[in-house]
Amino acid sequence: MFKKIPLIELAILIATIAIIFLSEFYYIVLKDHDRAIFIGLWPPTMIGLLIYLNLRKNQA
Repeated sequence: MFKKIPLIELAILIATIAIIFLSEFYYIVLKDHDRAIFIGLWPPTMIGLLIYLNLRKNQA
């Protein structure tokens, strides 16, 4: 039913989720709002990289 997820895609997904939690930690616990927002901008870039890798793989 599910295709096997390549290791690099799984690593990017796990890193994205970890960065989201890190950003929330900075925002809620440490009250460092500027750093939390800066870190929070990374996951969309990483998801964009994941989409690019999938498109490139499908074209080949």
